[in-house]
Amino acid sequence: MIRVIGGAFRGRRLKIVPSPLVRPMPAKLKEALFNIIQDKVKGAFVLDGFAGTGSIGIEALSRGADKAVFIDEYYPAVKTVKVNLARCEAEGRARVMHKEFNRAVIQLGKEKAGFDLIFLDPPYKLLEERNPLKVIEKRKVLKKGGMIILRHFFKTVPDQKYFGLIRTITIGDDTLSFFH
Repeated sequence: MIRVIGGAFRGRRLKIVPSPLVRPMPAKLKEALFNIIQDKVKGAFVLDGFAGTGSIGIEALSRGADKAVFIDEYYPAVKTVKVNLARCEAEGRARVMHKEFNRAVIQLGKEKAGFDLIFLDPPYKLLEERNPLKVIEKRKVLKKGGMIILRHFFKTVPDQKYFGLIRTITIGDDTLSFFH
């Protein structure tokens, strides 16, 4: 079971995707993340890439983000995100895209979408095969002054040729890398 840990939806229980393919962010890591970015969330347009349960985007909405887009290609995750948004009565501030991440970002780029915060929590193996930062840079979906937060295995070093790394934190086997 996971919960929203702060803001308007605090304490709401979120449904988990019934699959080992989805790794919800541990509460300790999520709390550290939102302590770091708390001044950037209010009024933000957020992208939750590889959304899984949607807990990160929902946490951002709970803490005052204006809107969020959730992307996942795994259908059980998409269904779970929709259920969790309904539990928080946040469907009107959200868009859920059932697409492969790169294709979704290409579509968002064509729509001229610009995000203040982009959360990426790809399967660790995918990060080694493809670089989601590359498509974000190519499609120009991060607003000037925006931030990307990438969750990855602590032994993985993300490619830094597209965005500047400003900070990393590691808790257990998980690392959050912050780019601008």
